[in-house]
Amino acid sequence: MIFRQWLEPVSSTYTYLLGCTETGQCVLVDPVVNVIDRDLQQLHELGLKLACTLDTHIHADHITAALELKKRTGSRIAAPAFDRLPCTDLGIEEGVPLQVGSIRLQGLHTPGHTDGHFAYLAGERLFSGDALLIDGCGRTDFQNGNPQDLYRSVTRKLFTLPDETLVYPGHDYAGRHVSSIAQEKARNPRLGGGKTLEEFTRIMAALELPYPKFIEHAVPGNRHCGVCPSDLPQELQRYCGRMADSPQG
Repeated sequence: MIFRQWLEPVSSTYTYLLGCTETGQCVLVDPVVNVIDRDLQQLHELGLKLACTLDTHIHADHITAALELKKRTGSRIAAPAFDRLPCTDLGIEEGVPLQVGSIRLQGLHTPGHTDGHFAYLAGERLFSGDALLIDGCGRTDFQNGNPQDLYRSVTRKLFTLPDETLVYPGHDYAGRHVSSIAQEKARNPRLGGGKTLEEFTRIMAALELPYPKFIEHAVPGNRHCGVCPSDLPQELQRYCGRMADSPQG
């Protein structure tokens, strides 16, 4: 399998490329619209054809590139069936794997950050979205998030995976690339070390995070699989404008 991890620096979002060496088909997990040209150039250089995009959830901090990639490559749009988005071609359900060439992705419904959030397991790699981050987790205070749900998703589902499973998060804000289930079980300051539900709930309630500055544009746009609003304020236009270059993860 061909594997790449790319960083979009405005929202610190990781996009993951999984390519089949036998068929030349590939999947992009959580692509971001403002670096679509970078991603397409990388696919061209690798000689891969994009079969589908796959989002972990309805994002609040960036616009997915799913729709634009479909327009430019003919790729299909895959996303959690839970969210019932009319723009998707494939609704992902737990227990029904997504197969692209030799690539097999198992969807894991992991609510808590959002109610429809999915993580995806491909062999020894877990693409955890915002449910489980390196030394952290996604917030639970909007989009029907719930700390009790997130705690159960992580401790009863993700933490039951083999310890050697590699954790590739949806974001990282400190330049880190990958963790493991063993590491997060042992030292994640919010969920690891045997934290109880009560402890986790208190931790999340005390975060006092600012309201996401792009959420009012991102969520409606992502409910249409990646539509950039035409009336973005100047200070937010970098979220939708094309970036000529972007550091890679």
